[in-house]
Amino acid sequence: MHSGCTDIDGSRQHTDDLSGETLMNIKAKLSTFDATMIVVSLVIGIGIFRTPAMVAAATGTPFVFFAAWIVGGFISFLGALTFAEIGSRFPKPGAFYKVVAESFHPSVAFMLNWTNVTIVNGAGGAAVAMIGAEYVVPILFPELKQNQQVTQYTAAVLVSVLIVVNYLGIKSGAWTQNILTIIKIGMILMLGFVAFYFAGSVPADAGSVQASDPLWIAFGVGLISVFYTYGGYQCTLNFGGDIRSPERNMPRAIFFGISIIIGLYLLINVAYYSVLGISGIAGSKLVAAEVAKICFGQSAYLIVSIAIFLSALGFVNVTLMQIPRSYYAMAQDGALPKIFMRINEKTQAQEFTLLFFGGTVLLCVFFLGTFERIVNYVMVFDTLNNATVAATIFVLRRRGVVSQNGKAYQVPFYPYLPAFFVLFLLFITVNVIATQPASILVGGAILLAGYPVFLILRRVSSNETSARRPNS
Repeated sequence: MHSGCTDIDGSRQHTDDLSGETLMNIKAKLSTFDATMIVVSLVIGIGIFRTPAMVAAATGTPFVFFAAWIVGGFISFLGALTFAEIGSRFPKPGAFYKVVAESFHPSVAFMLNWTNVTIVNGAGGAAVAMIGAEYVVPILFPELKQNQQVTQYTAAVLVSVLIVVNYLGIKSGAWTQNILTIIKIGMILMLGFVAFYFAGSVPADAGSVQASDPLWIAFGVGLISVFYTYGGYQCTLNFGGDIRSPERNMPRAIFFGISIIIGLYLLINVAYYSVLGISGIAGSKLVAAEVAKICFGQSAYLIVSIAIFLSALGFVNVTLMQIPRSYYAMAQDGALPKIFMRINEKTQAQEFTLLFFGGTVLLCVFFLGTFERIVNYVMVFDTLNNATVAATIFVLRRRGVVSQNGKAYQVPFYPYLPAFFVLFLLFITVNVIATQPASILVGGAILLAGYPVFLILRRVSSNETSARRPNS
């Protein structure tokens, strides 16, 4: 018997008013645990294996180093509270885009996201897949480890496998995500605790390094690097239509996820410091490898390679899971053709959209250098995008927007806490603009170009649906 699907508004299915085309809605299939693992994987990629060296070099002393990680974690937790309320009040597919579209205007949401959902996330997924391949190729094909083409093909195979996994359905992607994330958490815990076991006294010359900036500037530089390492949990909003009882489980997943991340980050950084000291961290390109070498000897490379490889797989997989939901929301607004809303009723996979975005990632694998230059230009607006989404909490509150059952989590100390978080994001945006003036010109042009692109795509989408409208 045909069962249909339940949307967040309780509908079984809907018919597009313009075209008469039946489009299946997204059915909630993910548990709190699934969503928590998604949060962890959205944040923990490869940054924690590399960023501590940059933070140590910038801060110079153990006190400032750990202060940056603690304050960065605290501010990220405040942000998590803000996004938890947004997700609770606005549990819709692709909500990271959709909440801006409905709070301000679809054109604003499109301008901020049109490069993100294509080039930025495509190139980001490709770059992480390439890094994962770089660490696994020497294990699988030691005689070919210097061959760039082998690395590219390996990355392409990894991405293709994950595309197939997600093509099988949202639960298939979630199960894969859970396994990868649990193993990743376990390996970070193992490295952290084993490092404590092997650590002797901190080397006498490791108390500090010469920071190039005054103390407060050094702290600020380190804090910004740390804050980016904590980023990514915001995109959990895109699963608003996939999480069961999202008004309750979305906040829980974000709380649990960000708490796990903060705990893991502090643990691994204390472990790094216990083994290497601050100067050892600052002088290492891949600090996790240095620590593992001391703790595990000759098997260190294998352990770190597997950890980074699994982190890369997890990030690529969760990207393939969440970006199609953004396409879904954009298609709802008429900014993309309705085909991007098509969903397999049984598996809940957006088959066409997944293949389209997966193809973008594969294309970026082989032309990464070209796409990375574009990414460098548009990433200056990443925090501006996050600030805009965070600011929607004020609009949702003013309009009294709540989920279907009339309940919503409320962030404490409103409006001061979310206001502080939004201002902090704007501060980082200004800092990035000030330090990358060339990027702001090109990035700004790309941002503004989104408006005519939005108008064109909306016109094309309107013409498409008009052409499909049955004759009366």
